[in-house]
Amino acid sequence: MEHNYHLKPRDYQMREMEMALLESDTDDDVEILSILAMEDERLKKERASTSHRGSIVGRKVIKRNYLQGEERLFHDYFSDNPVFPSHIFRRRFRMSRPLFFRLQSALEAYDPYFIQKRNAAGTLGLSSLQKMTAALRILAYGVAADSTDEYVRIGESTAVESLKKFVKAVVNIFSEEYLRSPNSNDIARLLAVNEKRGFPGMLGSIDCMHWKWKNCPTAWKGQYTGHSREPTLILEAIASYDRWIWHAFFGLPGSHNDINVLEHSSVFTELAQGRAPPVNYSINGHDYTMGYYLADDERDSNEVQEDDDYEQVPESIPIPVSREPTIEVQNFIQSHIRIRNRETHSQLQADLVEHLWQLHGQS
Repeated sequence: MEHNYHLKPRDYQMREMEMALLESDTDDDVEILSILAMEDERLKKERASTSHRGSIVGRKVIKRNYLQGEERLFHDYFSDNPVFPSHIFRRRFRMSRPLFFRLQSALEAYDPYFIQKRNAAGTLGLSSLQKMTAALRILAYGVAADSTDEYVRIGESTAVESLKKFVKAVVNIFSEEYLRSPNSNDIARLLAVNEKRGFPGMLGSIDCMHWKWKNCPTAWKGQYTGHSREPTLILEAIASYDRWIWHAFFGLPGSHNDINVLEHSSVFTELAQGRAPPVNYSINGHDYTMGYYLADDERDSNEVQEDDDYEQVPESIPIPVSREPTIEVQNFIQSHIRIRNRETHSQLQADLVEHLWQLHGQS
């Protein structure tokens, strides 16, 4: 009798029993042989299931039809004649369509994850439009990761992965240009544009907004609840006329007011340390040496956005800016006194009112 040395111990025993039974022709032996054959078949199926290396055993594969989701999304928002107009696109994606396309090109060039590929079966996978839309919907609306599945046709785990890669890529690509404080050239442009709009010396608009903290611990609710009567976190932000947000301070409890937040933020740190570029301007015959921010400033919805000519602003500012921290404590204290000077604040406020009246009061 030939021996098969590749058989496992249990299989070898069954083979020996089969060979012994074949030498007998009784009915009982035939019945036992049938049972052994069934057991052998069961063992083969069991081994096949344990050696499975595809999808997780027990998980149902959902055929989402990625192409159908991409076609619907493209037809609704990105075709030459989309279903939804530009103002709805801006509201739902929090940006214009040209800016979205710019992001798409940058992301595809930076990370191959956003390039549409074919799987092993040759089927096209998710496109960059679907991955970006899922990430932006989560960021814009604060919804759960699986809420985009029905429309975008993207699973929960893939939506989370897309969000993480989207945020990481945007920070790495654009942080050097946009996620920074204004330099001397930026400040010169801001001053030139704002003076043209009737606000000489203005650097930007500052405001605080409350973000609802849905999962705030019960023990902290009193500390984080303010006028909105629900737990919130406060975001202080400064934005320029073109919606460039170049300062953000986030995390204080919602029980604070705007003045308390301003006391804790670092918005005046560089000015107090003597490292901010100087700002000199005159209003109604009064000279000022520090810029200012408008609080709760809202743009007129009927105002026409003009394309400002930056060529009038020199590329290099002749005034050098020191980046060394102030050494003497006395200078630091005096800077804080000038920033908090109520008399200067009231005088500037009155001068701005008079200045704006002279510009627009007769119209």
